[in-house]
Amino acid sequence: MAKRRRRTAAQDGRGPFGRLIRWILKWLVRLAALAALLVFAYRYVNPPITWLILTEWVRLGDVTRDWKSLDEISPNLSRAVVAAEDSQFCDHVGFDFEQIGKALRGGAARGASTITQQTAKNVFLWPGRSWTRKGLEAGFAGAIELAWGKRRILEVYLNVAEMGDGVFGAEAAARHWFGVSAADLTPGQAARIAAILPNPKDRSASSPSGFVRSRARQIDGGAGTIASEGRDACFLR
Repeated sequence: MAKRRRRTAAQDGRGPFGRLIRWILKWLVRLAALAALLVFAYRYVNPPITWLILTEWVRLGDVTRDWKSLDEISPNLSRAVVAAEDSQFCDHVGFDFEQIGKALRGGAARGASTITQQTAKNVFLWPGRSWTRKGLEAGFAGAIELAWGKRRILEVYLNVAEMGDGVFGAEAAARHWFGVSAADLTPGQAARIAAILPNPKDRSASSPSGFVRSRARQIDGGAGTIASEGRDACFLR
C-alpha cells in the first residue's frame, strides 16, 4: 500500500520530481514576465547599461557613452549603418530569412544577424555563440519588433553598439574619431564608422586601413541607394 501511495504521489506531481518541475516552471514564468516588462519599459526608457558595456567598463576602468535620440544623430549614420549591417531593415520582421538561408548553406560572408537581432543581443543578453543565447535572442528580437518599431530599434542600436575600444554609441564615436557631434557626421565619416562595426577594437575610422577605406566606399554607395529608393522611410521622418 505504501509503495502504491508513493507512486501515486509521484504521478500526480507531489513527489520530488513534480516539485522540481513546478519550481522550474515558476521561475520560467517569472523570468518571462521580467523580460516582457523590460521590453515594454525600454520602449520608453533608455537602457541604463548592457552586459558588454559593463564588462568593458570593468576591463578598461571607464567607457565613453552619450545617449542621443535618433533625431540628434545624422541621417548619414543611420543610412550607413543600415547599409552596412542590414540593408533589408525596413522590409523584414526582425529576421532576414534569405540571409539565414545563405548562412546555413555557408554562403553568407557576414552572417545573418539583423540590426533587430543585434539590438536584442546587445541590450538583453551576453556575447557568445551558444544555441541558448541565440534562442533567447530570437525571442527578444520578435518582441522588440512588435513593441518598439523600427525607429526605436535603430535608435537603441546606435546608442549601445560598440564603435571603438570602450566607445559606445553614435555620439561618443563621432567625437572619438572625428571630433564632431553625431548630428554633424558627413556621409564619408558615417560610412567609416559603419565600416569598423564588425571589429571596432582593431579598426580605425579616423586613420583607416585600405580595407576600411574600401569597405566605407561600398557602404557610402549603399547608403545613397537606400536614400534614393526610399528604403529609409521606416526610420527617418
